[in-house]
Amino acid sequence: MVSTQDSPPLAAPTAPPGRRRWLTVLLWLLIAPFALWAAARVFGLESGFPTVQLIAFTPYVALASLAPLAIALLTKRIWPAVAAAVVTVAFAACVLPRWISDSDAGTPAGPTLRVMSVNMLLGGADPGQIVRLVRDSAVDLLAVQEYTDEGRAALRRAGLDEALPNVVAYPRPGVTGSAVYSRFPLVDKGYRRFASDFGQARAGVRVPGALDVYVESVHPCAPSDGDRDACWVSDLAAQPAATPGGPVNLLIGDFNATLDHAALRQVLAKGYHDAADVVGAGLTTSWPYDDRWFIPGVTIDHVLTDERVGVRKVTVHRVAGTDHKAVFAELVLPKADR
Repeated sequence: MVSTQDSPPLAAPTAPPGRRRWLTVLLWLLIAPFALWAAARVFGLESGFPTVQLIAFTPYVALASLAPLAIALLTKRIWPAVAAAVVTVAFAACVLPRWISDSDAGTPAGPTLRVMSVNMLLGGADPGQIVRLVRDSAVDLLAVQEYTDEGRAALRRAGLDEALPNVVAYPRPGVTGSAVYSRFPLVDKGYRRFASDFGQARAGVRVPGALDVYVESVHPCAPSDGDRDACWVSDLAAQPAATPGGPVNLLIGDFNATLDHAALRQVLAKGYHDAADVVGAGLTTSWPYDDRWFIPGVTIDHVLTDERVGVRKVTVHRVAGTDHKAVFAELVLPKADR
């Protein structure tokens, strides 16, 4: 009989060195695109086609960046795991704050203003549904983009003029028309026309008990291809700055940009905050919502408010006949001293 008492334990099988090396190389190759994307987002390096378009999908890429981190940890690759963790943390710093309500944001003791934005998609959005949303949500101020003569007539027939009797209207064929409707008196401030031929209706709003309000129905050129990236940048750069010592500024509409675009963050730096971001709804998507089901939803419709404005809630709503969701926000304005 042979004794096994002093026999050494069997060693666990290990992968050949060549295979381990190739697994490490493949893991670095997997991490690299995420690292490049994170760097482009953090440092605002997106420029030209297709990076401007792709950067809009950063929240999805941020979620996917967990995969190489998990693989690195499971395969015990220390340095790839460290690199993947840094990339994931960078993405989280960019994206997660939009999901967290800013509890420290002060709310002024002033009047409530309920605002909504609708892109009518060449004037074809369901007018009855828009009017129902206005009435059901007690909307005080409505910004409309892609506002045509046909769209204006359809909204009138559906009863919008009764719900919101004051209007600054600049209907145009195609995508460049713009309007602001209001329950409160309006002052027509004209039509901001960009070199791209896109434009924005501008209005002064007199809300009882509040500081004067200045609003624009925002719609810059869309970066739909490489030839239009420059006009998109210039149109966003031309958005007006907030006036901390003057009227309360609101920019409401289809910005054709997400908070992951440096061009939109530069608009925010002019004295605004994003209402959805303030209340933790900044990852709620608003486009596209039509037959283009293969494009993941992104957040390009926004309510940007002067930093003096409080935000109670932001919601989005499907509207038939358009590829954009309507965006509703309940705001609290600074109280007037008078």
